[in-house]
Amino acid sequence: MNMNFILFLILCISLICILLLSVKLWQVHEHLSVIKEALEDIKLGNLNRRVLARDNDMTKQICYDINSIALHNQMQLIQQQQSEAAYKRLMTSLSHDVKTPLASLVGYLEAVTQKLVVGEEKDAYIQIATEKAYKLKDFVEKLFEWVKLDAGEQVYHFEKYDVNELTRNIVADWIPILESNCFKYDIDIPETEFTINIDIHAYARIINNLFQNILTHSKGDKLSLQIENSGSYVQITIADNGTGISASNLPHIFERMYQCDDSRLTNGNGLGLSIVKELINAHKGSIDVESVLGMGTKFTITFQKAL
Repeated sequence: MNMNFILFLILCISLICILLLSVKLWQVHEHLSVIKEALEDIKLGNLNRRVLARDNDMTKQICYDINSIALHNQMQLIQQQQSEAAYKRLMTSLSHDVKTPLASLVGYLEAVTQKLVVGEEKDAYIQIATEKAYKLKDFVEKLFEWVKLDAGEQVYHFEKYDVNELTRNIVADWIPILESNCFKYDIDIPETEFTINIDIHAYARIINNLFQNILTHSKGDKLSLQIENSGSYVQITIADNGTGISASNLPHIFERMYQCDDSRLTNGNGLGLSIVKELINAHKGSIDVESVLGMGTKFTITFQKAL
């Protein structure tokens, strides 16, 4: 009797287990159908589709992974769309930045070649045309450099150099230019060596672009450069006493092709400072900017010393 009861009990338990397992398998099958449908939906491009799962679902991890993949792809798509929109804006801006000065240049040259101007006026037209040609040349060179940086095609040759000696050599070429433009200057470079891993051509471009930005756009009459030792880092500060940059524009000045309404930036092409930022990033350095309207702007570059 006891044996029969035990067998009956085992049978009942077995049936209950089979029933529970069948229910579970049915639930899994239903959930797999939902997952399959979601995958088909995602495959067709609906990256907003998500698969819901309870904590006790056997397919919980699969659902989480699918949602993670969909979210990752969605973020990549958004970035791609933003990039495409940025490039469209870039092309529009480039078209304007090239066509406008080019049309003006052609106009001056046509006036000269068609003998619409003579004598001193002709000489003035030739001088203006030459200046516009050089500006256009500078823009194209910066554009090509930025394209190489943006495409990751820039080749760097990092070696250990004394940044103080490098800077002295670069500044020496700028002294006559500053003096001819009635710019006062204050250069403070220590005699001791500060060695960093650097690409000398990229570093020269950084300093040249910042000097050119100040000379062309600051509307000031003084430039200062100071190099300081800061523990395991070297800090290079370049400042002016010009009109400054507004707080609303300051966070954007290193963005490519960015031009604001401030007189400091309206005559530029928005490439010089973005190139500076890219080159400093390539050196694993940083650049910060502070500015006060009516008082001037200060750029601070930080590089790690070589070990």
